[in-house]
Amino acid sequence: MAHFAELDENNVVLQVIVGVDEPLDGEAIYAETTGTVWKKTSYNTRAGEHLLGGTPFRKNYAGIGYTYDSDRDAFIPSQPFPSWTLNEQTCQWDSPVPMPVDDKRYVWDEQTCQWVE
Repeated sequence: MAHFAELDENNVVLQVIVGVDEPLDGEAIYAETTGTVWKKTSYNTRAGEHLLGGTPFRKNYAGIGYTYDSDRDAFIPSQPFPSWTLNEQTCQWDSPVPMPVDDKRYVWDEQTCQWVE
């Protein structure tokens, strides 16, 4: 199965659907029938890696509210906090301070720019 993301005029993902498989050009088919822009997305691609060992496609599986960046040919999630920066390799957002790696749960505190237990 192939997955496709419908984009608005600002390249923000409106919806993601399961669509036609290759060799048909799903992007063109859906664009012709809806009058909107569609981009194929890989269900198994996260942070620039294919979860099953295949070839990653467009950095991330598209989600509603993600933005398609044509220069990077990538789907990028919304920036969670102003202090976070875009990782060019993964097209994910990195916090200024890495989250602790232990069995505790943390939330980001934007005022202090720290992880809080």
